[in-house]
Amino acid sequence: MIKKKRSNREVLKFLTLAIVPLSITCTSVVAQATDAESEGDANSNIKVGGYLRGWASWNLADAPDVPGDDKRKLSMLRGSASLNASAKTGDLTWSGIVRADVEGNTRYQRDLQKLNQTNTPGGPGADLMKELRNADLREFYVDANLGDRVKLRLGKQQIVWGETDFFHPSDVIHGFDYRWRQFLEGEGDELRKPLILVNAKIDVPEANGNLQILVRPGLDRKKDIGNTYDLYGGRWMPQPYRGNDFLTILPYDYEHPKGNYKDVTGGFRWVGSTDKLNYSFSYVTTFQGDPVINPVTTPYYKTPTGVLGNFIFPKISVASASVSGEISAIDAVLNAEIAFQQGNLYNSDPNAIPLPGWGAVVKKDVVKTTLRADKQLRLMDWLGTNQASFASVQLFDSWIKNFKSYENAVAFGGYPAKLKEHDTVLTAFIVLNYMNSKLNPQIAVGRNLSTGDAFIIPSISYQYGNNWRISAEADLFYTKHQPLGKGAKAEQSYPLSDFLSNHDQLLIRATYQF
Repeated sequence: MIKKKRSNREVLKFLTLAIVPLSITCTSVVAQATDAESEGDANSNIKVGGYLRGWASWNLADAPDVPGDDKRKLSMLRGSASLNASAKTGDLTWSGIVRADVEGNTRYQRDLQKLNQTNTPGGPGADLMKELRNADLREFYVDANLGDRVKLRLGKQQIVWGETDFFHPSDVIHGFDYRWRQFLEGEGDELRKPLILVNAKIDVPEANGNLQILVRPGLDRKKDIGNTYDLYGGRWMPQPYRGNDFLTILPYDYEHPKGNYKDVTGGFRWVGSTDKLNYSFSYVTTFQGDPVINPVTTPYYKTPTGVLGNFIFPKISVASASVSGEISAIDAVLNAEIAFQQGNLYNSDPNAIPLPGWGAVVKKDVVKTTLRADKQLRLMDWLGTNQASFASVQLFDSWIKNFKSYENAVAFGGYPAKLKEHDTVLTAFIVLNYMNSKLNPQIAVGRNLSTGDAFIIPSISYQYGNNWRISAEADLFYTKHQPLGKGAKAEQSYPLSDFLSNHDQLLIRATYQF
């Protein structure tokens, strides 16, 4: 009972110290913008909006690499304030988004911090709160029309390609920041890392389509490229390394000759339609999403500076195509997407060094395929919903071209899980609608057909008035193989087993939109 009361006090203190001041600040800014609009400046049209958001999550499983029983411990208290504004000056429209993220230092986080100070090789490890707290200008760009057909956007922005926000066959322009939470695909816009881009769209009505051309001139910060994971020993550090900061012995190298953050990247995408189909094809040079280790034992084009090596983000090329259309016979929309990723790098596991997955770099081309069926289900009489329910089934496959098992390539550096020629995942979800679609229960399930690992995510969301959105979800992971650190053999461990095993969570989120 004492622990429960203390957790409640932590929640109330966090909400008071974080959310209330942020709400006062944002309300003041909105009021000032409203006053500016009311003055009726003929040369300015200012619009301001945003949200205040808070999260709280509890562990639903014990973390075996952290002392004590961690089940039911408060694992996260987080708040965000996002403010977006736009202003029109003549023929130009200026837009920007700023966001501040704060974290409460829960007892579980303090336990992880203590481990970090004692377990990290070379010590003392990362300051976990510093990693999780942030204030940033997320986007800032200007829009201009060049004639009737060309739309130009210059500045820091997000570009989303592809047909799915769960796996990313062709949505590879940006990296994602997974440090504070993994498996949160419903908030891709918040996890995606914006980039400074030249983005032009050219309408071609004669062909019922448009051509998008983009150039990234290499003006971004180092940390803006690639996927950022919890590699410093926090709550989403893969098992069994919670409380160990990898980056003390494997720092990032953003200036590797095969992946320098200053390199110019870019590509194009055509989106078109016929009477019955929508289609697209694209080509882009970008940075590999997941980092790979340049090991000291077998350096890749450059001698590493870290004790065991450096994490690097090599450049890759991605060509993709998609097609979708409605199939009247089954009253569903079918979508197919395929992406050819050229030049992906992986580490290998030669069992010749004391740590797994630290071996020489292996270069492979990968074909990623997505098949999806979306359907409206009329369950009003059966389940009492107020309108049709949306359901989707998706099949994802990654095919390693020229696969050779003797190369012992691993899925992620630092782990012994061997790559498979085909890695296939089947997912499905359904959303129900009640109370005029203000109350929405949902369930999502998925299974890796190659390994047997699975997940189940039941959730419910509620819309209160025009401004409030409240949701709750449980993230439950089922791993067929023993995760690393619990007596697993190298050939048994696999990414879901290591990255998500014993990370089950109950999450509650509240959002106030303005």
